[in-house]
Amino acid sequence: MRGTPLECAHCFVHLPAMLSPTSVKDALNRTAPLAPIMVQGWVRTRRDSKDFSFIELNDGSSLRNLQIIASNSLSNYAAVQRLITGASVSVRGELVASQGKGQNWEVVADEVTIVGASDDSYPLQKKGHTPEFLREIAHLRPRSNLFSCVFRVRSRLAFAIHQFFQERGFYYIHTPIITGSDCEGAGELFRVTAIDCKNPPRQASGDIDYAKDFFGRSTYLTVSGQLEAEAFASALSKVYTFGPTFRAENSNTSRHANEFWMIEPEMAFTDLNGNMDLAEEIVKYLIRDVREKCPEELGLFAKFVDKELLDRLDFVLERSFQRTTYTEAIELLKKSGEKFEFPVECGLNLQSEHERWLTEKHFKCPVTVFNYPKEIKPFYMRLNDDDKTVTAMDLLVPGIGEIVGGSQREERLEVLEANMRRHKMDPADYKWYLDLRRYGTVPHSGFGLGFERMLMFVTGVANIRDVIPFARTPGSAEF
Repeated sequence: MRGTPLECAHCFVHLPAMLSPTSVKDALNRTAPLAPIMVQGWVRTRRDSKDFSFIELNDGSSLRNLQIIASNSLSNYAAVQRLITGASVSVRGELVASQGKGQNWEVVADEVTIVGASDDSYPLQKKGHTPEFLREIAHLRPRSNLFSCVFRVRSRLAFAIHQFFQERGFYYIHTPIITGSDCEGAGELFRVTAIDCKNPPRQASGDIDYAKDFFGRSTYLTVSGQLEAEAFASALSKVYTFGPTFRAENSNTSRHANEFWMIEPEMAFTDLNGNMDLAEEIVKYLIRDVREKCPEELGLFAKFVDKELLDRLDFVLERSFQRTTYTEAIELLKKSGEKFEFPVECGLNLQSEHERWLTEKHFKCPVTVFNYPKEIKPFYMRLNDDDKTVTAMDLLVPGIGEIVGGSQREERLEVLEANMRRHKMDPADYKWYLDLRRYGTVPHSGFGLGFERMLMFVTGVANIRDVIPFARTPGSAEF
């Protein structure tokens, strides 16, 4: 019945529509006054003058607060004067041009309804807080300026990822979280089991009999949706996944987490060059989108997190990506004269310090390194004609290092089987994956873009724990 006429025999009685709340962001961006208006949110600060209280209200939609003017004529003014930081309120009144400096609009309140009180133990007072402290209160840190900005950008970036692929004819697919495959072959897997750990079924050898587990086999949290995405690319041509992935890697660095999100496109009829083209295109697209859609948030990051952020983002947008082979990159690093913590040797993976030297000191632009030694890459990458390297590629950016990793996949059945045996894998365990090479195989490529790595790059935030709502790292699974 909301907002509709109530019909009777002799007349129409119009019931008033309920007043829908306006977000703080929309209120601040209006071009004309509005009455009545309802806003809801949390009190950032309150100060009192002789006849008025001034409340700074924030609902998470904007970095800026909306000022509420509550006069002593309000029936519950005594309660309003007791409001403290963290309390939630609903305000009805009139949006008018502000008489104060630094703001265009304010709300003169007709009603202030206290929805939820707060008390002096509220940990987010009006002062600076370190990221380390805020990690300890991850359930409250989105109310801080820094983290509200981070998570608004995270939301926008996720939307832009879908927009990028949908505009280019890709289909979004959902790949399993629980899997029997170790895509990367590194063995850093979280086991998923329903077996009673106090009384597990055992084989004659004494080993746990996982054939009696819930799925009738060993299963794990996925490290990648790539293999399943390849199956769908072999039918729909262009697909992508975007979801959580897991690594049981005991690494306590600022760049690693045990649960993180990955964007993984797979494309049929596409070689390594086409793969590198797409990776470079999406990185620029995402930077451009955040630059355009999140100016307020980027302004805060540039002021308080990384003063060089905006210059670095524009630097990447304005310059072409450089491409170099792994062998060439190793030679450049060896000749650099730099003293690195980790050794530079052909046959070893590039470390973050090596990647940053290439992007920040040598090429002075983003770099795509390709054709890595086959010994340091997974089984599914296509073997080059030199029989020494595979069609792998890593896209490196200043300040972060690797942000994208991918390859052309091995489409030749016999070569793929040989790769599996070389990696001490049993091809029988991957029959379905090999079938893709038996029935209409095609050259195909794909990559993984670390969502949190991309967030770190566009925000300047240096620790991955600060771009994930509730971080999962070794020894830490609170909240």
